[in-house]
Amino acid sequence: MSSYSLKYKPFGNAAILVEWPHEMKEEILKDIILFSQKIHRKKLKAIIEIIQSINSLTVVYDHNLISFHYLKQSLENIYTEEFNEISKKHFLWKIPVCYDSIFGIDLEEISIKNKLSIEEIIQLHTKAIYQVYSIGFLPGFLYLGGLDKRLHIDRKSEPRLKVPKGAVGIGGKQTGIYPNSSPGGWQIIGNTPISFFDKTKEVPCFAKPGNKIQFFSISKDEHEQIQEQVSLKEFTIEKEVLDD
Repeated sequence: MSSYSLKYKPFGNAAILVEWPHEMKEEILKDIILFSQKIHRKKLKAIIEIIQSINSLTVVYDHNLISFHYLKQSLENIYTEEFNEISKKHFLWKIPVCYDSIFGIDLEEISIKNKLSIEEIIQLHTKAIYQVYSIGFLPGFLYLGGLDKRLHIDRKSEPRLKVPKGAVGIGGKQTGIYPNSSPGGWQIIGNTPISFFDKTKEVPCFAKPGNKIQFFSISKDEHEQIQEQVSLKEFTIEKEVLDD
């Protein structure tokens, strides 16, 4: 049975924000996913959408069909119900990254501030296995937990106006990939030729909360080759099935 003390708050006039403790923990993520499954299983007509984040669910509903207070009570009851989790496959995705200085434009700054060699930065970044906690900010932008403490570094005091698609960065305690070109303040350490969001596909973003990511280093030539394969839709991302 789920056991967190949750907070239920109005979110506009047609949504409820359900909050867990503000910590980045795998146990909390599993509880959020489980609660989302419980709600979906009920098939309540008044619920329009459920949006999952790192520490919350936003339940969007039709206020013409149900009131905030009645839905809040229903959700509280659903949360405490016994439930057999729906078994879903979770994957570990292996993501190629080129850490060459042409892409890793902040490697030197991180090296100086964190007192690590560039080789050590790359080694630490590729050694870890990261948990996908949420998707947001941009379509396909993965919020990843599990960054080695030695790589933690503040975001830029002045964000760049344009960060290129595929840029791999560090922001505080997290690492992530820019799925498209956009403004951004993360420290950029490399670039992946993989597309993390493709609106032409039935499932635009291959990675989901509960999946995991591991990076591996590639050369500039390999980056160019994979980029070409991706453009021709001939590249398959390596993945492993994770045990439940």
